[in-house]
Amino acid sequence: MTFEQLKSDILARRFKPVYLLMGEESYYIDELTDLLINTILPEEERDFNQTILYGRDTDVRTLITSARAFPMMSEYQVIVVKEAQDMSKLDDLSIYVQNPLASTILVLNYKNGTYDKRKKLSAEINKHGVIFESAKIPDYKMAGFIGSFVQTKGLTIDGKSAQMLADYLGNDLKKIANELDKLLLAMPQGSKQITAELIEQNIGISKDYNNFELLKSVVQKDIVKMNQIADYFEKNPKNNPYILTLTVLFNFFSNLMICYWAKDKSEQGLANELGLRSSFQAKDYVMGVRNYNAFKCMEIVSLLRNYDAKGKGVGNVSTPDGELLKELLYKITH
Repeated sequence: MTFEQLKSDILARRFKPVYLLMGEESYYIDELTDLLINTILPEEERDFNQTILYGRDTDVRTLITSARAFPMMSEYQVIVVKEAQDMSKLDDLSIYVQNPLASTILVLNYKNGTYDKRKKLSAEINKHGVIFESAKIPDYKMAGFIGSFVQTKGLTIDGKSAQMLADYLGNDLKKIANELDKLLLAMPQGSKQITAELIEQNIGISKDYNNFELLKSVVQKDIVKMNQIADYFEKNPKNNPYILTLTVLFNFFSNLMICYWAKDKSEQGLANELGLRSSFQAKDYVMGVRNYNAFKCMEIVSLLRNYDAKGKGVGNVSTPDGELLKELLYKITH
């Protein structure tokens, strides 16, 4: 089940007796857990029929005993086990899941990894409940995610603004959601679009001097603009960390390597090849294929690894990050 499908079922009160919410991305796990907590029982019934436990503080035997109890003057009781990955002998819970009580809704909040799908508990939950896996979204797909996330709020965001946020905030969905909530509060009344100007005013990312514009200048080999942005980064290192810029460049050129072997090198073809949400996101890759051949691209990936090491002090005693970046950009574009 996808997040949206599961969310729809919960809001429609189509509950399952057991939920295993697991994965590396905690945002969706917490969202679904909170939704279940706030939807299943009315507030006045939660004191007697809702129990929140932590995996490290409970055991399977105690959990089964609680799950087999009946609710008090309510249709359901809800038991949520947060950080279920810390519970020992979790697979023993399969004894209960084989025949779960219809009036108990058990939620296992399992973070920082996935439960072994070959184990008996996974098989039994698949039969009687729901397993939802929340995977990390790759950095290069974050702009697309932000665009879709904003749409769920009834708003729009242009490609540049989405990429600005993705480059600055990374792939921490909780952090992105918090920053987007701030932007929504700051939007002028009646406005429906998140713009680069709004982001600049409220988050502190320059609409002209950011990793989105830097990458664009590198792809287009616009040396003047590239150097202007590099100068700005050198003067404002706190908002433009060296390692973040290297990550943006590395992700782009790593993906560009895939593009050389794509049969269809149109915007839509490369978007399909890279799993991007829209052809707009592939514009830079089309330009990159034109301006950098495959051998140069391999050289750039090697350069990025080398300059990442230099930024961490390997083979570099005193050169500051700003100078390293300028040196790297020169070698990339020449």
